[in-house]
Amino acid sequence: MSRNDWHMIEGETLTLCRRLPPRFDVVAETAFPKVSRRRLARQVRQDVWRALQSVRGFSPVVEVSSAGEGLRLRAGGRIDGGRVARGALEARLASLLAEPERRARWARHAGRGSR
Repeated sequence: MSRNDWHMIEGETLTLCRRLPPRFDVVAETAFPKVSRRRLARQVRQDVWRALQSVRGFSPVVEVSSAGEGLRLRAGGRIDGGRVARGALEARLASLLAEPERRARWARHAGRGSR
């Protein structure tokens, strides 16, 4: 697999991950209005990677599924090797997902194109 290969599994839930099977060793959740699941997953994945790339063995996973009138997004990923402060990493993820400027950028980008 090349450096830019990502697995996108589509169905009731869209899952974007680097390694199969996808696994959430750390995770945070949030909600979004209906936008393109693919675009949203890609945008969130990029920022999750930027925020946690210094964590040894980290590989991002993003899941997007329908939830009523909107979307439910789970972001986090697998951590291979070594012990980590899971609570601290999940707090960082939750903070990232709650940041208003990022959310606005993600929603703006994902609002374009197909849903």
